[in-house]
Amino acid sequence: MRYLSIVLVLFALIATPTLAVEPDEMLSDPVLEARAREISKELRCVVCQNQDIDSSNAGVARDLRLLVRERLVAGDANDEVLAFIQARYGDYVLLKPPFKPSTYVLWFAPLFLIFLVFVLGWRVLAVSNRPRSSHALTREEEAYADQVIKNYQKGDRE
Repeated sequence: MRYLSIVLVLFALIATPTLAVEPDEMLSDPVLEARAREISKELRCVVCQNQDIDSSNAGVARDLRLLVRERLVAGDANDEVLAFIQARYGDYVLLKPPFKPSTYVLWFAPLFLIFLVFVLGWRVLAVSNRPRSSHALTREEEAYADQVIKNYQKGDRE
């Protein structure tokens, strides 16, 4: 029982999200730091796979975190910081990109891939369930098969 509780505690520690924000990045003002964390959770690390910059250890994510804090110290509102970074890095940097023609691929690609997998799966199942065509033997093939069977049966008796 003791080992089970140790394993559960270890799994709980592993499962908790880790933040990559370094102490030297943090702002001394707790209100500004809280705003920076809030903004960071809305920004995607452009290097990592769908990870916000607050939990990414990539150098680009660190640069973005510093840029967010720099803009907040300069007096920008949260929306202004997001707009500044979006103008600099494009819509892809937002974890929730706006719905507009230039971002349709970001919005519809997952749906298209799901549809494609469904169609391919249906096609594979349709082909695998199709009855196989049986070809009847010609008279010569039947005679040859009978002869082989007879020879085999004679060999078994002897």
